[in-house]
Amino acid sequence: MRALTLDGTTVELSLKGLLEESEQLRMVSGTTPGEVIAFIEFLLGICYASKTYPPSTAEWERWIEKEQPLSAAASWLADQPDEQWNLFHPTQPLGQNALLAPFLSEHGTGPAQLVIEHAGDYNQFFDHHHLEHPAPLPAAAAFRAMLTQHVYGLSGRARISGKGTLGPTITNLATGRLGGRIRVLAQGRNLGETLRLNLAPSASPPGPLNLSWTTGDVKRRGFHTKPAGRAVQGPADLHSYLGRSVLLRPALVPNDKGKQDICVDRVLIGAGELLELGPEQHLQDAVFTTTREGKAKPLWPSGTRAFWREAHALYAAVTEKRQGLYGRLAGLPTVSQPRPHPYDLWAVGLVANKTSAVTWVSSAFPFAPGLGPVLYEASQRGSQIAEHVARSLDKAAYAAWEITYPNPKPADKQKQLARFDARDKHWQAAEEPFHLLLEEVADGEPMEECVRDYVRTLTTSAKHFLNKCLDSLPSNDRGHRARSAALHRFDGELTGPRAPADLQGTAS
Repeated sequence: MRALTLDGTTVELSLKGLLEESEQLRMVSGTTPGEVIAFIEFLLGICYASKTYPPSTAEWERWIEKEQPLSAAASWLADQPDEQWNLFHPTQPLGQNALLAPFLSEHGTGPAQLVIEHAGDYNQFFDHHHLEHPAPLPAAAAFRAMLTQHVYGLSGRARISGKGTLGPTITNLATGRLGGRIRVLAQGRNLGETLRLNLAPSASPPGPLNLSWTTGDVKRRGFHTKPAGRAVQGPADLHSYLGRSVLLRPALVPNDKGKQDICVDRVLIGAGELLELGPEQHLQDAVFTTTREGKAKPLWPSGTRAFWREAHALYAAVTEKRQGLYGRLAGLPTVSQPRPHPYDLWAVGLVANKTSAVTWVSSAFPFAPGLGPVLYEASQRGSQIAEHVARSLDKAAYAAWEITYPNPKPADKQKQLARFDARDKHWQAAEEPFHLLLEEVADGEPMEECVRDYVRTLTTSAKHFLNKCLDSLPSNDRGHRARSAALHRFDGELTGPRAPADLQGTAS
């Protein structure tokens, strides 16, 4: 696995090496945020399986304060039989279901099916010629992609036929454990601290580490009828569950050094395990929000609303000292210089359009014990300001449209309005100042000065973007009137009675 050292160098390390060197590594490295999260999940599973975890919140706090080493997990890993960690073992391949072996040649596809971003629509009985592409995938990349499938795989219909294989429900792909919601990881200054922060205390046995579908004491599902989700047997079980039945076929591929690399040239994917998850035990990082129907639901990734606009929900979870990750973070002692905000809250999610992956979204927010309420206020004010600036741009666009198109066709209205709408540019430009606002507040800078700088940045850039949109107006009487009306409407909305207090009186 690739990892970044504290000085920014990229290194390749084994699982054992990652745990041994965790204090000298900044973070594991992956091609996508989801791949990094999936690998961290697997490392957490190993820590639990090796009994390298705190039994209580008090002990967890001691682990954080004393920087408890994770060498016990590395030693445990070194003592494990090699055959249990063999990605291509004939009867117990790591992370896979060997029961699929008789069907791999006939029903398998190229490795693109294994990579969430390359698979396309997960209703895979449609015409998916690209899945047949035989280009091999390096074994290490295939392993990481498999871990990502286990926790983030999308719902849909698998390409495998159930009639001649393991049963009709082998085709019914369920959404992965982390799919459809934002996963929040507490990040420290190095990999070791990140793992310690996210090792939820447990006084119970860790349960099994799921190394293969056909090994261990877990009674796994069959595929003739859809089963109910099975009970989680402990944190090791949770973090290593097999969300897909998957099998990889190895191939030796010549490299440019005259040798051969072990790659994967064919894969077979079917339905995996279903878990019965409890919010308190198994979704400790989830930030719950209330839907329009009044139901509690974890925050979910959106392709149209950037997650930074919901950052106050993260800080609210800490401020309210809920149980789970946020309650523990809130209970840590305040940290003084030189580490004013030693941690980040890293939020990751997979945006999907039904059964098709769209994009990964991720954002990191600074956190310091004791500063939860201050950061909550800063993020809430920052989000409200950005939202109101966007509304003001919308009203300004309408003002320009009214004059420019006095007799519009209804079908043309949205396209015409888009000509003057600067909101997209505003939202793209607002993210960096928002993060800077939080960073400065977390570093102890005066809140009011930080907010004033943030307001100045957003309003100046928004005015610039609006003017650029209005530059398309003709240099005639109607064009001048439309520009004047739009700018006047923008200033009036920006500082009007409905504006947040931070924006009132700021018009130029």
